[in-house]
Amino acid sequence: MPDAPEDLDAWVTALAESLGLPANQHPIGLLLDLTRDAAHGVVRPAGPLTTYLVGLAVAQGMTVEDAVARARSSIDEWRTDPPEPA
Repeated sequence: MPDAPEDLDAWVTALAESLGLPANQHPIGLLLDLTRDAAHGVVRPAGPLTTYLVGLAVAQGMTVEDAVARARSSIDEWRTDPPEPA
């Protein structure tokens, strides 16, 4: 399985086209960094779920930059004041 940046770029382009999305308008680095922050700052499965929720917010009209900023703020709040276990 390839693991080079150009392979990731090719995958994102192919998937975007398959989903009917523009091929070259995706902030890969920004989203990967957010996924890492959520996985390490909350719990590992939070990474992809956070990115998915950011995508939904963008689909509803929020800019990706604003959605990522809000998600990072939520991660920071979670780190400093996590909820008590149920």
